[in-house]
Amino acid sequence: MLRSAVLPPLAPDLIELDLLDSVAELGSLGRVAARHGMSQPAVSMRMSQLERRLGVRLLQRDTSGTRLTPAGERVVALARRVLGETRALLAEVDALAAEESSRLRVAASLTIAEHLLPGWLAQLHRQRPDLGVLMEMANSATVLARVREGRADVGFVEGHSACPPGMGSRVIRDDTLMLVVSPDHPWAHRSSPVTGPELARAELIVRETGSGTREILQDALAPWGTPRWRLELASTSAILAAVRRGEGPSVVSALAAADDLEAGRLKAVSTEGISFSRSFRAVWLAGRPLSPLSERLLAIASST
Repeated sequence: MLRSAVLPPLAPDLIELDLLDSVAELGSLGRVAARHGMSQPAVSMRMSQLERRLGVRLLQRDTSGTRLTPAGERVVALARRVLGETRALLAEVDALAAEESSRLRVAASLTIAEHLLPGWLAQLHRQRPDLGVLMEMANSATVLARVREGRADVGFVEGHSACPPGMGSRVIRDDTLMLVVSPDHPWAHRSSPVTGPELARAELIVRETGSGTREILQDALAPWGTPRWRLELASTSAILAAVRRGEGPSVVSALAAADDLEAGRLKAVSTEGISFSRSFRAVWLAGRPLSPLSERLLAIASST
């Protein structure tokens, strides 16, 4: 790969080139000073510095004013190309900054993306109607990867409360997982809670590896072994549908199961001696301050 040439220490300063261009146009150091908001001695000093940098005489001063030498005229012609490209660069940067200020890239784990994020974004859009949002739904491990790669400004994950290495984070709210079954499952009508050993022996419907829900389930049942599973599905919606069909029990977010429980399509089963609590957490790259839009989204998420 070819490396760009390094500018020499005596490369001209852009401000000096801009001043030289004004001298060519106005023919007076006093008028140049007024245009640029500088004193005349300061302009004169910068022109002398430019001549020393380039090693050529650029200006001819006399009682009638200041004019360019032949070398100065050639330098100004070249400088105007540089200044034009610089102004184009600055205009492009301004456009990029304007685009960034009205665009937000969000990655969120599925439970948050399906049940919480739409409401948060609706509130944000009411405050900023011009806002464009790029949203990705994925499991918690993938969300963290997107933030680390710089492909998301902010991410929302579910799982334990510890801050992931290299990340800034903030707890948004707490959530609880619950055991659910179909209404005709044998556990739907039992009077005693399901114990840890029972749940560890059961064939469950689970999320894929990398999911925050899967992580909590594995850690909660670790004292009794690795959870057994008969189906591994990539979304909570698919798991709820499988449970409704009677495919087996599952442990899901209480938030995700609320509608099915209210409609009687699922039954919640109490458990004993098992902790299924977890946190929903916002994450971003450590050392990089959150953008105003990200901060505004987090404020909405924390207040709802």
